[in-house]
Amino acid sequence: VQLQASGGGLVRTGGSRELSCTVSGRLASSYAVGWFRQAQGKDREFLAAAGWRGGSPLYADSVKGRFVIYVDSAVNTVWLQMDRLNYGDTAVYYCADGPRLSPRENDYDYWGQGTQVTVSS
Repeated sequence: VQLQASGGGLVRTGGSRELSCTVSGRLASSYAVGWFRQAQGKDREFLAAAGWRGGSPLYADSVKGRFVIYVDSAVNTVWLQMDRLNYGDTAVYYCADGPRLSPRENDYDYWGQGTQVTVSS
C-alpha cells in the first residue's frame, strides 16, 4: 500500500489550498482515510477523516468549518480542501489509510510521505 500526497506549497494568509492523496494497492480491509499535520516542533495533529464507502466524516474542532475532506473510492483518492488559511496552518500534511474511522493516528496503518504547506503574508 502506498499513499502519494500532493498539492502543498506556499499560500497567502486567508487563501485556500487543496491537497490530494492517492492510495495505490489499497487493501480490502481499508475502511477510512485521514489527514493529519505536523508543525515544526509539535506533535502530529488529526485534521479530518472519511470512510471510503461514505458516511459522515470526522473533523478536528480546529479545522471544522474551514477544511473539507472528499473521497472518491473509484479512484482511491482523497482530497482536503482548506480555506481561510492562517499562519497556524503551516505544517507538513500527511494522509493515512486504515481499517477504522478514527482521529487517532495509531488507528492508521499506512502513511503518505507528507506535503508541506506554508502560509505566509
